[in-house]
Amino acid sequence: MHTIPSLKNLGLLGALDRPIKLSSAEFAEYLSTSSKTAARILKMLEEEGFVDRRLVAGGQMIQISLSGKAILEKEYADYLHIFGGNGGHEHVELHGHVVTGLGEGQYYIGQEGYQRQFHEKLGFSPYPGTLNIHLTDFSMKLREGAEKGAVIPLAGFTDGERTFGGVSCYRVYINGVEAAVVMPDRTHYPKDLLEIVSPVELRKELKLKDGDEVRIVIDGS
Repeated sequence: MHTIPSLKNLGLLGALDRPIKLSSAEFAEYLSTSSKTAARILKMLEEEGFVDRRLVAGGQMIQISLSGKAILEKEYADYLHIFGGNGGHEHVELHGHVVTGLGEGQYYIGQEGYQRQFHEKLGFSPYPGTLNIHLTDFSMKLREGAEKGAVIPLAGFTDGERTFGGVSCYRVYINGVEAAVVMPDRTHYPKDLLEIVSPVELRKELKLKDGDEVRIVIDGS
């Protein structure tokens, strides 16, 4: 029962990004409890693997572990879901890693029927190819609420020989470069995968290779 409020207070003290020096008495003040109870809570968090703790003179050095961070991220995502969408923020930031796609994006994105609609609705003609991003678990949860209200539909069409289905997309910036996420209507993509188009060749423009981490901002304004 003490895990989430204790981790939250440690996060507020800066322990999410770096080790902080903290005595049990100091931590007790933030929890409005006794030093003995605060010491027991810190020991419990360490035993559960939620913090890394090292005893030093005058206290202990404490940093929230990856497991502890995951708990806080889930709590944050739950509150975003409760209060709706992106929690009232105009911009939502997602994180993920570059992965190799199936190579089909170049063929589909290059079709004139899509290119024309991209230009009309997004203001740019995409480079014929897509950049595939595997989202972190936390970003995958944020994505679901952030997409609401941001999606722009592109109609399906025929080129006289075959029919191409509709596509949904929404504007983003990837590492500061204008782009858009595309989602074929007839395909059920995994929720943790983003397929991104841009006016430029993103791998070359951003000097990206498989495994590189990227920052994607959804403009919900």
